[in-house]
Amino acid sequence: MKLIPWDRQWLPELVDLWNKVLGDKFPMRASLFEQNSFNDENILRKGSQIVVDANQEVTGFIVVKKWREQLDVPMRKDLGWIQILLVDPQYRHQGIGRKLLKHAERMLKEEGCQEILIGKDPWHYFPGIPQQSEETVDWFERRGYQKFGQEHDLICHYHENTEVVLPKIPNVSFSILQENQKEQFLTFLNKCFPGRWEYEAIHYFKKGGTGREFVILKKGTEIIGFSRINDELSPFIAQNVYWSPLFTEPLGGIGPLGINPNERGNGYGIAIVQAAIAFLKKRNIKHIVIDWTTLTTFYGQLGYQVWKSYESYKKKIV
Repeated sequence: MKLIPWDRQWLPELVDLWNKVLGDKFPMRASLFEQNSFNDENILRKGSQIVVDANQEVTGFIVVKKWREQLDVPMRKDLGWIQILLVDPQYRHQGIGRKLLKHAERMLKEEGCQEILIGKDPWHYFPGIPQQSEETVDWFERRGYQKFGQEHDLICHYHENTEVVLPKIPNVSFSILQENQKEQFLTFLNKCFPGRWEYEAIHYFKKGGTGREFVILKKGTEIIGFSRINDELSPFIAQNVYWSPLFTEPLGGIGPLGINPNERGNGYGIAIVQAAIAFLKKRNIKHIVIDWTTLTTFYGQLGYQVWKSYESYKKKIV
């Protein structure tokens, strides 16, 4: 076995290995893998590695990240991420995964990281370890990783004739964000939701987004809430439609979403989810995923059920 540097030329082989191991539940596309595991500025290339055998066949790989972007958003500089660690089942129990992980941890420590998360990275695939991967959970626990929660992806299926209408609430309105409202919207996010959601919105506009992926809630002229909606026409592949190849019909996604803290307690949260559903239904979307959430009861009010679950794990490396 030979460890080689992270290199885009191996993309087809990396995607093939992913689909060999995970493709039945998490089918990978080359475009998604390139977007998340090569184009992200936060990839720590000296910590990310590929394993090949004597025949130059890819048998494993690891993708490691650390915040490296020069954006004025509050992201932790002492945090590292293992985006994905994958070894071909035929080559397991030979120390390959252990060697990849040890190298990644050492490189992250050299970069000043004090804690590592499994998943949850910028341009992530998973918000943790997929729940069905019990062997993977045990493997990380033996190496000092500790569980600190559980996340879920939820799903709801709609019949073609299912009608979902925009909520009618006095003094507020729901609409799709217009391109000329970009700066107002980013100011709202910076004020109410600085950090990851702001970061993702900045990248959305950088990649050519025009606003059609955001539902906004306004009181008068003020934006007081939002919900992201995604479909196959979005400017990049968004997290809640990652696994759309599992469906024969277009998949839609909702989230993240948030209401100005000063406006909570008025039913706006559930209302903006309803509005998001209504706008996606107008685009003939019949299947909608809400990703990375613990709010199963909240979304259950609208018929959403757990689809996939993930265990959150972290490790201190001080």
